[in-house]
Amino acid sequence: MSPGPTIVQTQVVNFVLPIVATFVTSFRLYCRARRSLLWIDDLFAACAMLFNITLMICNALYMRGFVQHPQREKVALYYLIAQSFYAVVWCSRLSILFTVVRLAYWTQRRILIRIAMIFGVVWAILFAQVWWTCELHPSWKSEPRPQCPLGRNVAIAQIVTDVLGDMVLILAPFILIYKATLTRAQKVRVICLFSTSAITTIVSLAHAYYVLTVGELKEAVAAIFEASISLIVANLSVVVTFFLRMLTDDETISQPTLESGSTTIAFQLRDEDRDPC
Repeated sequence: MSPGPTIVQTQVVNFVLPIVATFVTSFRLYCRARRSLLWIDDLFAACAMLFNITLMICNALYMRGFVQHPQREKVALYYLIAQSFYAVVWCSRLSILFTVVRLAYWTQRRILIRIAMIFGVVWAILFAQVWWTCELHPSWKSEPRPQCPLGRNVAIAQIVTDVLGDMVLILAPFILIYKATLTRAQKVRVICLFSTSAITTIVSLAHAYYVLTVGELKEAVAAIFEASISLIVANLSVVVTFFLRMLTDDETISQPTLESGSTTIAFQLRDEDRDPC
């Protein structure tokens, strides 16, 4: 078995990935704010970015200065890291889901909003699971670098919720394009944009493996990867659309027309809005 990453290598990953994710999210928010199109999906993206910054700072303090800190502060830092991780991942998923919601017609929106509520409940359960798992066996709190052995139940919960959650995010656009008057090529593009959630699933499975087996710094690096990749993926539909609109006059990739019975909802751009953002 490989020795795993060093503290220095983990610190590099801890700074580089969150900074990239923050840059991508800031660019997304700038594009939306410039055209006065900020909505709930952008709010969740902004929250995920703030939690990811919190995760980066707590990881840095935890790994670099843990020797100097009192034991209670070390334990508090560990809990902040664990809960900030969940916050980044699930805010990112909610951002993707509400990106679909904003393009859906009313019947679809009701279904998707109920799914969003289920996501919130799942997040709350995972949040609580960390507490009851770690507090049930508190001996880890006395270690030089406290790290709760989350174990099999947490790993299984992460695998199940990650796979099901990402599957919903991959399938949700099919509901959207079912009623959309898009060409075949445009439909493929929309599906491909939202199917990038599969990337998060792959990373989350690796993280769950390290939770279940090795732990330590390998688990920390996997968590950093999953959090930052989740946030980057949440922004891809906006960022990729920005570049596509720079290269082509095809506006329907982000502005579909949805038909429901005799009702047609068209998302058209005004002349003054025809800029790359």
